[in-house]
Amino acid sequence: MYIKKLVGKKCYLSPIDINDAEKYATWLNDLEITQYLTLATSVVPVDGEREALQRLSKDHNYAIVDAATDKLLGNVGFIDVNHIHRTAEIGIFIGEKTCWNKGYGAEALSLLLDYAYKYLNLHSILLRTYSFNKRAIACYEKIGFQKIGEIRQGLVTNLQYHNIVLMDILPEDFYKE
Repeated sequence: MYIKKLVGKKCYLSPIDINDAEKYATWLNDLEITQYLTLATSVVPVDGEREALQRLSKDHNYAIVDAATDKLLGNVGFIDVNHIHRTAEIGIFIGEKTCWNKGYGAEALSLLLDYAYKYLNLHSILLRTYSFNKRAIACYEKIGFQKIGEIRQGLVTNLQYHNIVLMDILPEDFYKE
């Protein structure tokens, strides 16, 4: 059973359940999913994922759950929250491939961004993605993220170099009409 912390129309964000470690490990060992994540070169055992989920669950990291079916879809959360400077880095992945391109990621990010600005008092939120991840970049831009730079040839995968795209969002970008 998942707890509804932040609720949208398509999905809701729930505290991470470490009992989902096997599901996450399955996703995080699937190259079709992890090619877009920093975990593509990792082997993720269930016990290791259980430990990772235990750590993640203590901060602002959440399971993304389908609102209609209560099915786990992925997760979204913050890395390196700095309350003095009011900054953080955000990360997301949808592991349930049948739910790609259906708006779950955009809604999950929007739920967490709204919470970050209104309740965590954050101001500038950064994300990193790869230049070949066009679907994600389009999603981020739709929400209000702006490209602020690139780390040129910062990733080599599949025998090719790719840029790491840096994007950020401020409250005025997110709440624009």
